[in-house]
This record gives sequence, C-alpha cells and structure tokens, in this order.
Amino acid sequence: MMITWLDPQPLDLPGLFPSPFDDLAPHSLAQRCAELVKADLRTGVIAPGFPTSVLTRAEGGKMFGVLVVKSAQGRVGFLRAVSGQVERAWNLEGYAPPVFDGALRSSAEGPAEVAVKGLTARVEVARVEPTLLAARGLLASLEARHDEQRRALKERHAAQKRERRRAREATTDTAELHALDQLSRRDDHERRTAEAAARVERSAALAKLAPLERRLAALERLRRVVSQETMRRIWDSYLLTNFAGEKTSLRALFPGGDPPSGAADCAAPKLLDAARSAGLTPLALAEFWWGAPPPGGGRVEGMFFPACREKCGPVLPFLLRGLETAARQTWKPREVRDDELAIVHEDPRFLVLNKPAGLLSVPARDETVTDSLLARVQRRFPDAMTVHRLDLDTSGLLLVALDEEMYRWLQAQFLSREVQKRYLAVLEGNVAKDEGVIELPLRVDLDQRPRQLVDFEHGKPALTRFEVLTREAGRTRVAFFPLTGRTHQLRVHAAHQLGLGTPIVGDRLYGSPADRLLLHAEGLCFRHPVTSAALELESPAPF
Repeated sequence: MMITWLDPQPLDLPGLFPSPFDDLAPHSLAQRCAELVKADLRTGVIAPGFPTSVLTRAEGGKMFGVLVVKSAQGRVGFLRAVSGQVERAWNLEGYAPPVFDGALRSSAEGPAEVAVKGLTARVEVARVEPTLLAARGLLASLEARHDEQRRALKERHAAQKRERRRAREATTDTAELHALDQLSRRDDHERRTAEAAARVERSAALAKLAPLERRLAALERLRRVVSQETMRRIWDSYLLTNFAGEKTSLRALFPGGDPPSGAADCAAPKLLDAARSAGLTPLALAEFWWGAPPPGGGRVEGMFFPACREKCGPVLPFLLRGLETAARQTWKPREVRDDELAIVHEDPRFLVLNKPAGLLSVPARDETVTDSLLARVQRRFPDAMTVHRLDLDTSGLLLVALDEEMYRWLQAQFLSREVQKRYLAVLEGNVAKDEGVIELPLRVDLDQRPRQLVDFEHGKPALTRFEVLTREAGRTRVAFFPLTGRTHQLRVHAAHQLGLGTPIVGDRLYGSPADRLLLHAEGLCFRHPVTSAALELESPAPF
C-alpha cells in the first residue's frame, strides 16, 4: 500500500469525517486527491502489470476510491483503492489490500473450488444423460399429442352440439329428443374416456422421468449447498475491526441473511481498514467510476458516487465507529418562487403549467419535503390532480386536471398514447446520428435509487424517438419524442452506451452535475376533452 503525501501547505480540511453515503459531491480535498488518481489512470495504467484497457470490456469498469488521511505527526496524504479484483488479482501495487484474511480465504477457497467444479461437471453430465433426454422427449411428445387430440375432439363435439341444437329446434318428438340427449351423454363419455387414457399414458411417462429428474435435482441441490457453505467460510475470513477497537465478522453485520456478493470488497471498506491498520486518521472519502459503463448503464467515467447501500450500508457504519462522523447530507432542490410557476393555458377544468427545474411534480415520499407543483396548485384548486409528471430536475409543460372526472378523461389519452410530447435537451457530446429510435427497457437501480438501469430481462419497455437539431462546441441540441413514459427515460436513453452514449448537460445522476439539467418539456399536444379539438401548447426552452 502506498500513501501519497500532499505538499505541506494550507489545506481545506473537513471538521468531521463526511458521511460516505452523502448524496452531495465529496469534500473538495477528497475530489482534489481523486483527480490525481484519475490523472494516473489516464496514463493507461492502473498499477504495474494492469493496463486500464481491462476496464473497457463489456462488463464495464470499476469503482475507485481515495481516502484523505492524517498521520500522527499531522502530515496529510491519501490512500487509493479499487473495488473487487482486477484480472483476478486482489493485491495491486500502490492500492489498499482487501479486508479479508488471505490465509483463511485460501484454506476455504482451494478445496471448495475443486469440490464445486467436480459437482458442476457431474450436473452437466446428468443434464444431457440420454435416458433423461429421452424421457423428457417422450413426455413432451405425449403432451403435444394429447393437446392435439383434445383440440380435435373439442371441435368435433362443438360441431355435433350445433347439429343437435338445430335438430332439437326442428322437432317435438319425445323419442327423437331422447336420442339427442343420448348423443350428448355419449360425447361426455368419450371426452372422459380420452382424458383418462391420457392420464394413464402421462403417469407412465412420469414414472420413468421422475427418478431421473430427482437425481439431477439432488446433484444441483448438493452443488448449491456446497457453494453456500463455501461462501460462508469465505465470508468468515472477513474479520473487521473499527476505530473503536471493536471486532466482528462480516456475516454478523448481515443478521437478516448472508451478505450479498462483493460485500466489504468495495473501495471504501478497503480504505478505512487500511487507514486504521496504519494508524492513520481518515479525513474525507471519495469514490468514482473509471472505465466503460456496466451493461445496465448508470455509470459515467470520472463521476463521483456515494457508497452503495446494499453492500456497504451495514459495513461502513461499523468500520467508522470510534471516528467522529458528520450526519448524512442529502441533495435538496433549490427554492422555487411562485412567480416561476407560470400558467401557460387555463381552462375551467384543467391547467397547463410551466414547471421550473428544481420543483417536484407531486409531494415526495420523504415527509420532510412538502413543496411541489401539485401542493402549490391545490392552494387554489383543492381537487387538482397531476395527469403526468416531470422529473424534479426537468422543466416544462405539465398538465393538471381540476376534478376527478377530467383527470380520468385526460389520463385515458396518456394511457392510449394519443398525447404527443416533445422535449428539448442539450447533450454533453456529439451525437453521430441525425435521427432515430432508442428502445432500451428500464428498471430502478435497487442499490442507487432513484437511478434507473437498462435491463433486457426485467426492465419495462421504453421507447424514444430523437432528432438532432444542432451540433456546436462539442455539444448536441436534440429534440426527444418519448413514446413511453418511464422514470428518467430520456436521461438514461441519452447517457447509455446503447442509446446516444452521451449524458444530458447537468445530469447529476447519469452525467456531471451543473447549475441545472438542460432538459425541458417544450411541446404538448392533446385532445380537448369537451370539444375534441387538438390543443397544441408550447413553452420555449429557457436555455
């Protein structure tokens, strides 16, 4: 591990150690130290033998961290760390080492890796065993044949039923009606007989398949148990000590279950543990992303991030015990004056307003934040309801219904995608294409709410059309036409590498923060619920 000492000059030192979970930018001194590490990374080398090219692969880059520290003699410097492994290496020259006990981990990992690999090989052989595949094929062919027989029988019985109905309508003869009833009962008997035969065939096929499936399931279960037990032994190699001298195991910090994968392997735990071991006092922390974004997006090279809640939430508070730490600081929107909330169109039963950036559309879940566009409108119109929403950071046209019936009428147009919306954005970079459609499904980032991720398996469909308006001074002015209304849709579609690959200027979540997000809802077109006439409204972007 290497300490980079700073020049002895007046330094802006924090009074208390800032919370690593702050939503705000890291302390200025931590940012300054992070910039020195970024400069080193720009040379193309992470550490001797490890080029930064390994961070450009499809799986994405890494989170790096710096910890500003003070020695017992009062000298100020910083430590550096990288999350997880780099090219399967835990120890990199100049970086803080991992938290775990290497000997304990090796004693758990070595034999277990052999056992798990052996079980994996047995599982793979069992999955393609000819008798298992043949039994599965037999069952599948039986079920397909039974389905076809049911379909054909149902169609034939339906046709015969129609014929009997016509026959009943054409006669009053008791004998004939009785004969028709007998035919109905015959169809029922035929259906029951066919189902019984199908059940017998299926039971025979299952009797052959079941023991083979049980054997495979037992092998998979054994592999899972061995893997879980191995992970528990590995987690028990993480013996943590905090600045108060207290000790614990990693698993003890996750009483609700086993730790998530990678717990205590982030940069922050490594840095704090290294500082304590070296007798250094932590002053400030900063973590930033370097390299390609991960597949889900949400990370931009060089951007600072707070510590993750899922992995570091239980770990960092323990490690920091014994060190005076400031309360967590959260990002708060600016104060918005009432005169900034302009009415663009006023109807007896609805309004279109120009929402300023920094004002919530509706009240926040956090009860300490009570201000919102809806709260202000409800002072004059108590029954008002927002028909759609804009992000806190986004400005522009917002439709508000003044009664519940009008809300339902207007909401129906949004649900049927009749409403046309146009946004204006300035992107931090040059967009190659002049126009196109972005289709990237989105879901919330559970570790970093309210950020959204691209997820092709679990994400909800999100579709955006775009047109480039101008390119100037390394920035691109773009018109966005969202065809769906997912949270942060335009921001993610702009920033993600599979979208436009460049974030919107001022995007504190997916790019680099600035005075404001340069995203504005400038056009809104919908049918007037009473007259059915098209109502087209515009609000020029204030940037």
